[in-house]
Amino acid sequence: MARILLGVCGGIAAYRALELVRLATKAGHAVRVVQTPDAQRFVGGLSFAALTGAPVLTTEWERDPARGAFPDQPAPEHDPLSHLELVRNADAYLIAPATANTIAKLAGGHADNLLTSAALAATCPLLVAPAMNHHMWEHPATQANVATLRERGATIVEPEVGALASRNEWGAGRLAAPEALLAAVEALVPDGTRPWDGLRVLVTAGGTREPIDAVRYVGNRSSGRMGFALAEEAAALGADVTVIAANVRLPRHPRIRYVDVQTAAELETAARAGFPACDLLLMAAAVADFRPADPAAGKLKKAGRDGLAIVLEPTTDVLGALAPLRRPGQVVIGFAAEHGEGALDYGRDKLARKGLDAIVVNDVSGAGIGFDALENEVTILTAAGERHVPRATKADVARTILEVAGELRAGAGARGGP
Repeated sequence: MARILLGVCGGIAAYRALELVRLATKAGHAVRVVQTPDAQRFVGGLSFAALTGAPVLTTEWERDPARGAFPDQPAPEHDPLSHLELVRNADAYLIAPATANTIAKLAGGHADNLLTSAALAATCPLLVAPAMNHHMWEHPATQANVATLRERGATIVEPEVGALASRNEWGAGRLAAPEALLAAVEALVPDGTRPWDGLRVLVTAGGTREPIDAVRYVGNRSSGRMGFALAEEAAALGADVTVIAANVRLPRHPRIRYVDVQTAAELETAARAGFPACDLLLMAAAVADFRPADPAAGKLKKAGRDGLAIVLEPTTDVLGALAPLRRPGQVVIGFAAEHGEGALDYGRDKLARKGLDAIVVNDVSGAGIGFDALENEVTILTAAGERHVPRATKADVARTILEVAGELRAGAGARGGP
């Protein structure tokens, strides 16, 4: 388990840091907390001390009874400098909430309190979780400071969009959920015990858009929720995950790499680039089968037209092109959105025709499942048979799909693959 140093700044979102500490300690992590003096105006240090079982510090001028040790460590015999010893012992340093003022100090290299001094001395991963009014978050100065921190290697846990502290205010600036904050920390300090540590997973998600002209396109209703759920569950297992996201507008996981594309051709290019290095390909994106053969450079005008004929040409079957290129031990899983009677027969045909290890079939004719829905119901087809996954959240469905993927990888390894 990890040793997490938590820095809490003075903002209304400081109360959410209590839930983060509760979740972290429940997961077995050892936590120490440092606060700015203003943070204690919102949440007292005794609350954090009760949850962590360790003293809370606000200034370098106060003596640390634990002498820089975390709850799972013996205290040293001497009194070290707290801002140095705390980060020396920490596996990760998370500042949450991070105010606009503290972010500016961090970008400028200031060390005028214990929290910022510890950040300057930290050699462990530094994570910064902003929380502020949306006007402050969107200000060019704040955005420039955040960009500076990113360039220096800090992980920025993006704020959420929603209701803000000020009455009737809405926008980007809410502190990320405690669960997301903990996941971001855990992603940066893998302990080597998770089942997929070191596994490289490539996921495609969303739906491609094929231009008709400069403003119109041929597309589909895929939201990318299934692909993103697969990616997040794989990351939770310890995998190194890359997502090729086709027009997806969903929150992003701090540990997952994302490659944004729009068209089938762009997705093909990205998939061909990422496929050789991956151990598992999950082709969940809805890739257009056809595209306009001659898209207009500008906007087609309605005036003077009785109608519009669009000639479509086939796109590359990306999955069919990649599957024959796989190396021993590499597992390729496709997805098929079918409609109505015969869905499984179509899926079995694709499984054999494309030479896949598995194909996940979902019948999108069912209400409340499939495209842009929070739930799904699928059948996973392999050469050995089929496995029905009853209606459940897409996260739950993703976990079952990954279970099958793990079984397929074990079989591939037994056959002599890596």
